[in-house]
Amino acid sequence: MRKPALFIAFCLVSGTAALAQRGPMVNETVLKGAGAVTVTAEIWVDNWFQLHVNGKPLIQDSVPYATERSFNAERVTFRTDLPMTVAFEFRDFMQNDTGLEYIGSRRQQVGDGGAIAQFRNAATGKLMGVTDAEWRCQVVHHAPVSDQCAKMSNPKAGVGTCASRVTKISPDWTRPGFDDRAWPAATIHSARSVGPKDGYDRIDWDRSAELIWGPDLRLDNIVYCRTTITK
Repeated sequence: MRKPALFIAFCLVSGTAALAQRGPMVNETVLKGAGAVTVTAEIWVDNWFQLHVNGKPLIQDSVPYATERSFNAERVTFRTDLPMTVAFEFRDFMQNDTGLEYIGSRRQQVGDGGAIAQFRNAATGKLMGVTDAEWRCQVVHHAPVSDQCAKMSNPKAGVGTCASRVTKISPDWTRPGFDDRAWPAATIHSARSVGPKDGYDRIDWDRSAELIWGPDLRLDNIVYCRTTITK
């Protein structure tokens, strides 16, 4: 039986609305380069990331770091050699070193972060690696030192409860030979705690892939995480 045009139009609009509710599409990038293996990485971060592979910058979040409420997923395909050292710089948005966002408005608050990634062999689809407790993650910027900073009418970076803790890291931290044994293991966080959205549900995450960050989702603002994938 032929469906009326109005019914078809309704279905199309409903389908579009359903897709819109699921959030933005995944941003797709294919990079040229040399290497024995073609890898597809899928990444979701609140708020921003830069990815290095074997010590070299590969890609960064397609949405600028300063974009308000930037939640999006990225899929990048690239060639590399194994073993593959993967090093992420993860950042939650903060307006300045207080670690706060929406400063001066009624929404002034401490933000929260979270990240998840998985890597597959692009030719076979075989899972090569995921973010999990085996990763090493070092918190580089932690602020404010107290939640009371968010309640101040004129929060000043570096003063009192609005001070920050900054850890200096060797510039070679992305390289394969960097010794990360002193770094803590990644902290695993539940989806309920992170509240991933806007692109997260566009990716078919393997059950072993976990959301990682520093120990404190709210006060840890910049986190370096790395691992080595061998096969």
